[in-house]
Amino acid sequence: MAQKVLFTASTYSHIRNFHLPYMGQFHSAGWEIHVACGDAPGAIFYTSQVITLPFEKKMTSPSNFRASRLLRRKMEQEQYDLVITHTSLAAFFTRLAIKGLKKRPRVINMSHGYLFDDSTRLIKRALLLRAERMTARCTDLVLTMNQYDFRIARKYKLGKQVVNIPGIGVDFSHLRKPSRVAVHELRQKLNLKAGDFVLVYAAEFSSRKSQSVLIRALPLLPKPVILLLPGNGALLEDCKKLAEKLGVSDRVRFPGHVDNMALWYSISDVAVTSSRSEGLPFNVMESMYMGLPVVASAVKGHEDLISDGETGFLYPYGNYAACADRILKLYESPI
Repeated sequence: MAQKVLFTASTYSHIRNFHLPYMGQFHSAGWEIHVACGDAPGAIFYTSQVITLPFEKKMTSPSNFRASRLLRRKMEQEQYDLVITHTSLAAFFTRLAIKGLKKRPRVINMSHGYLFDDSTRLIKRALLLRAERMTARCTDLVLTMNQYDFRIARKYKLGKQVVNIPGIGVDFSHLRKPSRVAVHELRQKLNLKAGDFVLVYAAEFSSRKSQSVLIRALPLLPKPVILLLPGNGALLEDCKKLAEKLGVSDRVRFPGHVDNMALWYSISDVAVTSSRSEGLPFNVMESMYMGLPVVASAVKGHEDLISDGETGFLYPYGNYAACADRILKLYESPI
């Protein structure tokens, strides 16, 4: 009989964007693969079962506890050999479902960045850390991807074993240099002029990604500085309104979701990021691979990748004036 593994995550997009290669490896080894996540489609590559869970981003939402009960029943029925859980919200409610099972599966929790650090409000930090400690006893292995989270996981024993790895792997094969024709066409489509200095940040529009910091930095920068913000999300319309309010809507491009990021990196001069926290961010690793200097908020994950003043610049999170200052340094004297 084939061994069974269950992958869980808050959203299907997380599974699709990051974990299909790992699921493919389990499939090649003969495992039966199930996936449980929010917004799941009818089928996913390599899987024999897909379970849609009613996850909501608010931790205390009754829907999340309902999702946990659904998971527990599924685990009792399927008797999984291994559960691999991703994203903080899904990781907590998956392990909550496992607590107290008579015959529980082995559990791997991959931390894509704990949602707290030393700058987090004390009460919030204490609550989030308590949630991790509550579920630590049923966690056989914690995988972290930056040094801050690694130290936290070891200090508070958030799993029986804690291992730090450099992210979950990044595939650079799709970042092939585009043709001059493709570059020219995209620049024309975006109405970019020859002297424009282009910044790029591809991310979901959310409070954690904080695109508003970059938009607020624009009025402090010369007019040839243009900001590209590929992506979708809950705060997209708010960011568009902010750009209009600040009088920089003609200097910001909101193209929505894009697939060929190599092309977007190729028309850019600097990669920027304003995130509140990260695990080990793909967008920074990809931009560095494409040869772009990076201006990033000084938070965990970014600090693991960027040497300040060498491969780019770090600025205090949320400080749009400091962000503008670092971008200006590159505008005046490119690395």
